[in-house]
Amino acid sequence: MLVHATDTSASPSSLAITDPMAARQAGLLGKLFSPMLRDQRDLPFVRLSLLLSLLLLPVFALMFWPGAFRWWLALLYWPAYLWFLGPYVLMLHNTTHRPLFTRPFGLLNHYIPWVLGPLLGVSPETYRAHHMSMHHVEGNGPDDLSSTLAYQRDSFADFSKYYLSFLFGHFGLSRYWARRGRTRQLRRFWTGELFYLALTALALSYDWRPALVVFVLPLLFTRFMLMAGNWAQHAFVDPDDPSNDYRTVVSFINSPYNHRCFNDGYHLGHHLKANRHWLEMPAAFLAQQPEMVRQQSIVFRKLDYFMIFVLLMLKQHRVLARYFVNLDPDTPLDQETIIALIKHRLRKLSPAQLEQIRGRQSHGAV
Repeated sequence: MLVHATDTSASPSSLAITDPMAARQAGLLGKLFSPMLRDQRDLPFVRLSLLLSLLLLPVFALMFWPGAFRWWLALLYWPAYLWFLGPYVLMLHNTTHRPLFTRPFGLLNHYIPWVLGPLLGVSPETYRAHHMSMHHVEGNGPDDLSSTLAYQRDSFADFSKYYLSFLFGHFGLSRYWARRGRTRQLRRFWTGELFYLALTALALSYDWRPALVVFVLPLLFTRFMLMAGNWAQHAFVDPDDPSNDYRTVVSFINSPYNHRCFNDGYHLGHHLKANRHWLEMPAAFLAQQPEMVRQQSIVFRKLDYFMIFVLLMLKQHRVLARYFVNLDPDTPLDQETIIALIKHRLRKLSPAQLEQIRGRQSHGAV
């Protein structure tokens, strides 16, 4: 059975998960690439990389072929870009935490960020540097430059400030690494970012029209979607315990998005164990369920991060409550209690609260 938002009949052990939990049969592609992979279950990343290459590279080449550009080519490029942006970013996410190819074929690990990334508005190395060396280190705390704590998370005005702070946050990120002596991450970040900007400048000088379609607009849109996703992932923060992953990270189950984007909805499981394989997420979720009940973790069904983001911007707390999963059927929450819980978790923290968290972290209490 599917988990329903107000289902009170299921016991914790009977929550049925419809998200992917097992690898597909390998087939011919598996026979060719499996000896090169660190984990045979990651063959879908090879399939996706080949598909993106076949779809985007020819259109990219045609748009920049001398005299060939026509605006209708954007109608070929953008639908593919929009449809595959989510799967690409989550493929990048997973292969950042768990490299795809074995050491003898390690050079191929650069294909996803360096070749495919610029075709989808992602500058090489910047995602890795920001996500691995800052976000996971700080865990949405006050010193996380993508932290949501200081914002009211159902406010579009606050999200706009959040997005702009990320869009123009290069030097803040550079200072973060410089203060901590992480010069290697600093170099990698600026190498990838300057490569993308130089490529964009070269394309604009050649012909501004395909450059706008392929580089400029995707950069702005992709970064908007990255921040909308992170906003939704960390929108529901318990102001009384903002350093507790169980009370600050949202998850969702039984969503079509989890099938397309490698179980990304299990974000709590990812924060608890960053290198957990994406196919292991549903089983880990079931194992964590008793603790999630105790901590009153927030879980939705069928939604995805962008849907949650839109519902937050529209202040549709009641709609969100309809998709809330009652993890403990013995003590189900009624809708008004769920709405109150959602609103409580959306409150921004004051500067004084943020300083208190910093103080506890500096003394090793968090």
